[in-house]
Amino acid sequence: MPLLPNLFRTEYGKMVAVLVRSFGFSHVEEAEDLVSDTFALAAETWGMKGIPENPTGWLYTVAKNNARDRLRRKGHFSNRILPDLKQDHPLTEMPEPDFSPESFQDSQLRMIFTLCHPALNPEQQVALCLRILGGFGIDEIAAAFLTTKSTINKRLQRGKSRLREVLSSIELPPSSALNERLEAVLTTIYLLFNEGYHASVTPETFRRELCADAIRLALLLTTNKKTNLPQVNALLALMCFQTSRFDARSGTDGELILYARQDRSLWDERLIGQGRKFLTAATSGGHNGRYHLEAAIAFLHTKPTESPEKWPTILSLYNRLLQLHYSPVAALNRTYALSRVHGPEAAITEALKIDLKGHLWFHLLLADLYGQAEEKAKAKDHLHQSLVLTKNPATKRFIAAKIAAL
Repeated sequence: MPLLPNLFRTEYGKMVAVLVRSFGFSHVEEAEDLVSDTFALAAETWGMKGIPENPTGWLYTVAKNNARDRLRRKGHFSNRILPDLKQDHPLTEMPEPDFSPESFQDSQLRMIFTLCHPALNPEQQVALCLRILGGFGIDEIAAAFLTTKSTINKRLQRGKSRLREVLSSIELPPSSALNERLEAVLTTIYLLFNEGYHASVTPETFRRELCADAIRLALLLTTNKKTNLPQVNALLALMCFQTSRFDARSGTDGELILYARQDRSLWDERLIGQGRKFLTAATSGGHNGRYHLEAAIAFLHTKPTESPEKWPTILSLYNRLLQLHYSPVAALNRTYALSRVHGPEAAITEALKIDLKGHLWFHLLLADLYGQAEEKAKAKDHLHQSLVLTKNPATKRFIAAKIAAL
């Protein structure tokens, strides 16, 4: 990846978070504009003079100077910023943005809890996290969620407007509200990861950058002892296990490769090892929630050997997961484990009870199960239905090949 786009992805959210922490959330758009202007200047300057010896240091220095210049113009700081800071004692000078590693971590941690405030709906939370903390463009967010730029812009503006109404600064919630707010944060990260992992609506088979951003945000939670909790580590374990099979899930042309046909030598053992460490940390507190169960299921999927107890154990874990936190998608995933234990006919019976008729993977799974049961006409029918439900060219090629093979 070229240097400047890579720096934009890694530094944009950190710089915005520090500036918003300094000047209050009511000035979030000014912080975004300032950081965007810094990167625009870098593109222009570096293109003419070459890349500086310390590119990130250059960005931080320019952002600080630009903040100072912009906020002092026409009394902007004293007239607009200072009243919002609500200090006990008047400030005589503009506060200096702190671009130290510690400040970056703390500011981003505060920001993610701010953006996952209960006053916002989940769609607004995810969009704001992608835009402000991830540096994703409006086009990218719209493409990821199969909607228009106009819809995303409205979602972002309404979310920011609502946050301005309910808070002035970005802070960690008090201890009494931390667990409730943390659940919203984890849900947002989980939705973000799943959008990348199951991205059937985009030209890429998998939106790896979405998954990487979700993992980065979850790792951020482990930097503070108040938020480095078992459920956070369990979610990290789940994402590491799932990400470890990326290279095996698609072929050279981007075509989809289902689990049973994956080249297991392509699984990333380093990520599997990291997942194990997070899973061990997750079990230290005796907590056993939704993410623990999903992580355990994902871990068993990384085991290359097909031991007699593997699929019965996975099926048992899915049963517990559905009792704890039912979702139609988890119920659908359970039917694959059911087929490995009790055969395709039993799995078909259970799958048909699930209300996911408009879901791509519902039809792909039923096509596979009917194929195993030698009911080719029904398998072909579900493949045709799945073909209508995806806009991913690689997935379309995969389905077309399956139809031709029946």
